[in-house]
Amino acid sequence: MTHIKLSDPRNAARTKVIACATVIEEMRPHLPPGMEVQVLDFGLHINPQELKRILQEAIDATAPQIDTILLGYGLCSMAVVGLQATHCTLVVPKVDDCIAIFLGSRTAYRQQAHREPGTYYLTKGWIEVGDSPFAEYDRLVEQYGEEKARWLMNQMLKNYTRLALINTGQYELERYREYSRCTAARFGLRYEEIPGSNALIRKMLYGPWDGDFVVVRPGEKITYQDFITNP
Repeated sequence: MTHIKLSDPRNAARTKVIACATVIEEMRPHLPPGMEVQVLDFGLHINPQELKRILQEAIDATAPQIDTILLGYGLCSMAVVGLQATHCTLVVPKVDDCIAIFLGSRTAYRQQAHREPGTYYLTKGWIEVGDSPFAEYDRLVEQYGEEKARWLMNQMLKNYTRLALINTGQYELERYREYSRCTAARFGLRYEEIPGSNALIRKMLYGPWDGDFVVVRPGEKITYQDFITNP
């Protein structure tokens, strides 16, 4: 395959990004001028089949002059499996979920998971969209009262020991550090800040689309096998 250098504005204008609201936070500082962006609600992850449907609709609605769609997702509970485009190439990072995107590679994610599997990860995007057990806690208190809400939270977090804020270096972190530290203390988790990386995001935007990516030609479908095949 011939790699497209998206730094050429003509190619950027023929490329579209469809990304989760959390992932786009990390992509925006690196987007080439003129690249079309469509942001989808993070809450769609709750129902992978619905996410798949919305993604396919977004792909189908893409203008014919677009020849490449970059999906700001990972495998995401199989939500991307089966997606296809009739007139353009689909490119998606070969990762299970967006944590690996924020850390820069599947390898970095595996290292973190091996070091401390009981980790809940946060980024600016996740904090801003407010879609986490921590954000849910106050709603649980209103609905069930303090005692039952605390029990429910303990059940949701029983396998976690660490709350890790991923520092991707894209924004001023102090407000997010404070939120993460307070949240960790509130729910009895150890707080840690870990380095992220924009390496995978930049490769997605500017190439090369090597073994770190699933690249699907027009008319072909994304398969699960694409994600488990080694580079």
